[in-house]
Amino acid sequence: MSKPLEVNLNLPCLSEFVAIIRLMVSGIATRMNFTVEEIEDIKIAVSEACTNSVQYAYPDKEGRLNVVCKIIGNKLEIIIKDQGKGFNLEEVEKNKKANHNPNKFGLGLGMTFMKSLMDEVYFTTEIGTGTTVHLIKHSKKQ
Repeated sequence: MSKPLEVNLNLPCLSEFVAIIRLMVSGIATRMNFTVEEIEDIKIAVSEACTNSVQYAYPDKEGRLNVVCKIIGNKLEIIIKDQGKGFNLEEVEKNKKANHNPNKFGLGLGMTFMKSLMDEVYFTTEIGTGTTVHLIKHSKKQ
């Protein structure tokens, strides 16, 4: 098995930089022969993850957002990490289920949306240390 290719981007965690991240991810996904529809799904999921960081991670808007794209065979793994305030993942899931209204607790809707667009999605978060989102999509083309 060949060594994974990796592309890193570290930017201010501000909404105006989300478009740059989308362009990077789109270029990589195009290189991997994803379909146009798959690329759009990937870009939307990445936007959701980045927007969550922009909106919730840094109340003072003074943080960074690190994005890593790993190409492992036909798998694209996108890791979006902030070192912001974090959140209680169990509480988000519990509130989302209890309210039966995903719009009521904003973060839950974006998480559900990401899961519907990607093959695999993993969240790691801790209060005070930040959040990491792993988005994985497998290309069916070679």
